[in-house]
Amino acid sequence: MKLTVYHDGQFWVGILEEQLGEKLKAARYVFGAEPRDEEVLQWVRSQMCSLMEGLSQQVEVKAPKTGRISPKRLARQAAEETKKHGVSTFAQAAMKLEYEQRKLEKSAASKEKREEEQERRRLLKVAKAKEKHRGH
Repeated sequence: MKLTVYHDGQFWVGILEEQLGEKLKAARYVFGAEPRDEEVLQWVRSQMCSLMEGLSQQVEVKAPKTGRISPKRLARQAAEETKKHGVSTFAQAAMKLEYEQRKLEKSAASKEKREEEQERRRLLKVAKAKEKHRGH
């Protein structure tokens, strides 16, 4: 699991990436103002797990070669990782899939709610018409 906190120009954002085998899940959390270390730690302890459990979309990722890495290469990779701002392309793809999934669910729910409201109004209109025709 990897948490990257960066400033996107307006807000401080945390990108959480979890790789299970060749599958990667990613989530985005907006901190708002620059978070203190204690706030990030509190968020990790309390909300991080619930955020990752809510994700359903995954992206396939090729696993890196396993083997011995020279210390100099490892130091270069660590320096490159700290300089890098933002998110990996795989994480962006995973978040995009999750966003599209939630968008579909939300549109289906709103459509169902809209149809229920139309049905309720129709029944109300029918009841009102019957009330008018009852007689004196």
